[in-house]
Amino acid sequence: MRAGVEQARSQTDQAARQAGPPPSDVSPMVGFAGLAGLLVWIIICRNYAALADAFALPGPHARLDGPNASLFAMLLSAAPMAAWSLLVDKVHLRPSTGIDWSNPRLLKSVLGVSLVKLTGLWATWAIIGFFYCVGRWYWQGQYLFAMDVIGWSAVPLFVLSVPYVLWLDRLLVEPRDHAWHFGAMLFGREPWDKAEVKKHWRAWMIKGFFGAFMISILPGGFAQVVNTDFTGILSAPDRLAFFLISLLFVIDVQIGTVGYLFTMRPLDAHIRSGNPLLAAWVAALICYPPVVFAFMGGGGILAYEVNTPGWAHWLAGYTPLLWLWGALLVCLTGFYAWATMAFGIRFSNLTYRGVLTNGPYRLSRHPAYLSKNLFWWCSTLPFLVTSGSVVDMVRNTFFLGCVSSIYYWRALTEEAHLLAEDARYGEYHAWMARNGLLTRPLVVLKNRLGLRRPQMQPAE
Repeated sequence: MRAGVEQARSQTDQAARQAGPPPSDVSPMVGFAGLAGLLVWIIICRNYAALADAFALPGPHARLDGPNASLFAMLLSAAPMAAWSLLVDKVHLRPSTGIDWSNPRLLKSVLGVSLVKLTGLWATWAIIGFFYCVGRWYWQGQYLFAMDVIGWSAVPLFVLSVPYVLWLDRLLVEPRDHAWHFGAMLFGREPWDKAEVKKHWRAWMIKGFFGAFMISILPGGFAQVVNTDFTGILSAPDRLAFFLISLLFVIDVQIGTVGYLFTMRPLDAHIRSGNPLLAAWVAALICYPPVVFAFMGGGGILAYEVNTPGWAHWLAGYTPLLWLWGALLVCLTGFYAWATMAFGIRFSNLTYRGVLTNGPYRLSRHPAYLSKNLFWWCSTLPFLVTSGSVVDMVRNTFFLGCVSSIYYWRALTEEAHLLAEDARYGEYHAWMARNGLLTRPLVVLKNRLGLRRPQMQPAE
């Protein structure tokens, strides 16, 4: 009897492995379409002086390395991804958009709903603008560019929101969405749902906080890539590695920024829910400005780069090792950028925007966190310090371990959110535990150590 049960269990497990994960909500080609647009623009920017000379173009004949060029790069990443999503994947026809294209309502039948929704949206933007004003960190350093962009785009967004909302509400199956409930709360006349208002604000806090951050970091890396001097770079493994790593981080930032800014229902890229878990917000915000400066900055609580010049310093003079170590770091960064590209137009922290099961997410449930932390360990080498101090070595190693633990915490809170939102993520989660090349051995190890998933409580 026992043998029969074991045989049946083995056959079930084998069938589950062969079945494959649930289909992904994002086509793998969406991110590559955005990558193509971005790389073409980088090539144009690097060679703009020659192009301007050849075509007698007006203006400066020099490389396009300014902030506006980096912003245009983001738009040229977005356009091919949106085009692929609409024309090839036809995401606008999916039921998950909440749109019924076949039965548009008359404008007069939704006008009242739309006005309530617009009131909610405009009030939301005004409140976010107020917090931008009072947040001192938004008015210094790299954030100044983000504030310029947001300020410049405020009036066009205000104007364009009117035809967009009026058009979309005629097509939505249920036009009384999260924004409408917030608007209804402000009017105080129609019944509104407190839970829907919370969902509205979780989504807009995510877009407001992370959107400004992503815009702020567009110019730096882009200018570095456009201005890199290739002279002798192929004979200098550390320089070549640094350039490729910078390029891959630019790809990550550009496509990631698209995800925060293009949360549109016709693209099926809307935020279906923001993470309701307080632990998730704490774990995520620790990793971004301004909180990150107190924890992981040069004098932060978890600073792990004290007297650590890094891999290129310690391997200088050992050319074969420089090549190998540089290739390792480039591969880790490439895996990290691929994890962002796989989201296509849907990348953002703390959100549920569908289930992603292809690309690097067939190897690991959290490829970005895994590769990012491995990169930090391998590039910083926290246990090697120029001071010769054992205290520095211990502190650096311990604190980088703490940082990695924070990312593990982030992974757990994200999984808790997605497991609660979509049964398909539960299927993917279980499939990866059985089949994921990188996930399966970690799950086996965790089970042998008797580690259990902590229970997460929603934030109020």
